[in-house]
Amino acid sequence: MQKPEWNGFNHGAWENEINVRDFIQKNYTPYDGDDSFLSGPTRRTRQLWDQVMELSRQEREAGGVLDMDTQIISTITSHGAGYLDKEKETIVGFQTDKPFKRSLQPYGGIRMAEKACLDNGYKVSPEISQFFSTHRKTHNAGVFDAYTPEMRACRSSHIITGLPDAYGRGRIIGDYRRVALYGIDRLIEDKEEQKNTTRSTMYSDVIRDREELSEQIRALKDLKKLGEIYGYDISQPADNVQEAIQWLYFGYLAAIKEQNGAAMSLGRTSTFIDIYAERDLKNGVFKEEQIQEFVDHFIMKLRLVKFARTPEYNNLFSGDPTWVTESIGGIGIDGRHLVTKMSFRYLHTLQNLGTAPEPNLTVLWSPRLPENFKRFCAKTSIESSSIQYENDDLMRVTHGDDYAIACCVSSMRVGKEMQFFGARANLAKCLLYAINGGVDEISKKQVGPKFRPITSEYLDFDEVMDAYKDMMRWLAGVYVNTLNIIHYMHDKYCYERLQMALHDKKVTRWFATGIAGLSVVADSLSAIKYAKVKTIRDENGIVVDYKVEGDFPKYGNNDDRVDMLASELVHTFMNDIKEHHTYRDSIPTTSILTITSNVVYGKKTGSTPDGRKAGEPFAPGANPMHTRDSNGAVASLASVAKLPFMDAQDGISNTFSVIPDALGKNTQIFAGDLEIELDCTQGNSACKVPTLFEGLDIEEELASKHSDI
Repeated sequence: MQKPEWNGFNHGAWENEINVRDFIQKNYTPYDGDDSFLSGPTRRTRQLWDQVMELSRQEREAGGVLDMDTQIISTITSHGAGYLDKEKETIVGFQTDKPFKRSLQPYGGIRMAEKACLDNGYKVSPEISQFFSTHRKTHNAGVFDAYTPEMRACRSSHIITGLPDAYGRGRIIGDYRRVALYGIDRLIEDKEEQKNTTRSTMYSDVIRDREELSEQIRALKDLKKLGEIYGYDISQPADNVQEAIQWLYFGYLAAIKEQNGAAMSLGRTSTFIDIYAERDLKNGVFKEEQIQEFVDHFIMKLRLVKFARTPEYNNLFSGDPTWVTESIGGIGIDGRHLVTKMSFRYLHTLQNLGTAPEPNLTVLWSPRLPENFKRFCAKTSIESSSIQYENDDLMRVTHGDDYAIACCVSSMRVGKEMQFFGARANLAKCLLYAINGGVDEISKKQVGPKFRPITSEYLDFDEVMDAYKDMMRWLAGVYVNTLNIIHYMHDKYCYERLQMALHDKKVTRWFATGIAGLSVVADSLSAIKYAKVKTIRDENGIVVDYKVEGDFPKYGNNDDRVDMLASELVHTFMNDIKEHHTYRDSIPTTSILTITSNVVYGKKTGSTPDGRKAGEPFAPGANPMHTRDSNGAVASLASVAKLPFMDAQDGISNTFSVIPDALGKNTQIFAGDLEIELDCTQGNSACKVPTLFEGLDIEEELASKHSDI
């Protein structure tokens, strides 16, 4: 049915079915120009941002939290409208009734909610504490009812760490664009049809589908009420770019009002929003300055997303991150790039509002992106250090051209895939368990299975590898079973009804595991193999330290001797993971990602055979250990690039910092470096690199080779 709000849009399948990708492909305008069209911040934007800066100052002075709700349980419709300045804001909406006030969300776990408040000088209402302790079970309570002693021991020892068993799992990207394109009434109609067409025989999965669809319909109705609270009727599609942003933001706001999940990402919205902007510019509805103001105010709201967290959570992630990730750019399956003027506008907020970690603006990078956009990205990166880059050429093969990043590196098709997030397995500690026969090197408790410990004074590589493979296999089993419990209970007690209402009925589910300490293990195995590693034991014969005699190849120097050890570690652990049943037939994958939690993991891990001492941080993600990459940046990156993406499709993170002087003294040098890169993308045979598919073939070849693991 043609709606008046769709006037000027090209026809397509999207009109008759919920299909945002088809709408984008039929209507977006690729932009090859430069950044000269951009507008600076308006007077209203500057005034609003000054307010934010003042509130941020007050929050810091208050110890990190300015206000917390202790009386009202957060739901989509729980609070009245909240504003910075109603007269100046063009995009509105906060999690509570005022900015910087953190909401009360006990469904993940009442103890976490209470502790988050108490540690910041607040106390949850006794009536709420009583209700959730006596009458209403939470996700966390269900999880700990089902945990085995083994799982509890692994959690306590931090060989499995960062588990989402006390708050919310996150990493589910609702297709918030659907709210703007179709309006709530059409989305409810679609969900009702899905419910009415479920199978008639009441198998357990059918019963679950019908209940979940009912919850999704209720959530959509609540979302419509949220719009009404702020004075908007979002039952129908958005009529212009301002409404498109506002409708989309209401969808995201409803999700974060209802869920306390980490990494509740935004999705891939810029190209979608640009379609409305181009129509409005053509029709004279808005000018460029106004459109940039809408974007600035939208990004401002995303920067102010705040959850009530415990100090332990903040310590794990070295702060209070939310990972509101927006994915920008990329290449379409048809060969057209997906860069639009809105891609520039989103990144331009880093100039208009100043730099910030949130939202996590992520460019889906390909050498085939337009030159002017790549130049703009380079310039903005140099000026702000606030852009993340992801390899679109790799992820597009698996996910197509309408995927987005959740958290930092986790890719999934928007509205069609979701993820069961699952923290990380500490493979460095696992190696120490292999050496000590399952005894924790810090607590001295028998946490792992009572395998035969290694008793020799000097470590033998083959003996260590045999023991390590057995211990990794055990760890993978405990890890998967623990995550199965967490996600079963989350669906039961803290279901993401609004986020899933913005998905198709049939959803592909990813089972996300993670690896911590990869470079520590690679270097440790390399030291054992190529140098001599002497064990140092306590009075009970437990190995508590190591002495390395001689030198050994170190990961991060483009040396296959150690890089292949790292690559095969990933492959081996992923195969161990795949051996086990995963909840709701989800597809297992893994990430090599620690964000800042590598510091905490290191504190919980004893000395390792690579010479790292107890308590010292791991390297972040897939990075080489600190100071060990001695052959330059290219060699370091080459080591990381050898890791098999097919075994780590949840993402491989490399945190890379470059001081300006390392690249050159002025911007002309930077530009010269970029010219070389651009020349390589234009067919220069001297710059020949493997194509995407050739690269994947190389990965498969490496994975099939027999090595030391």
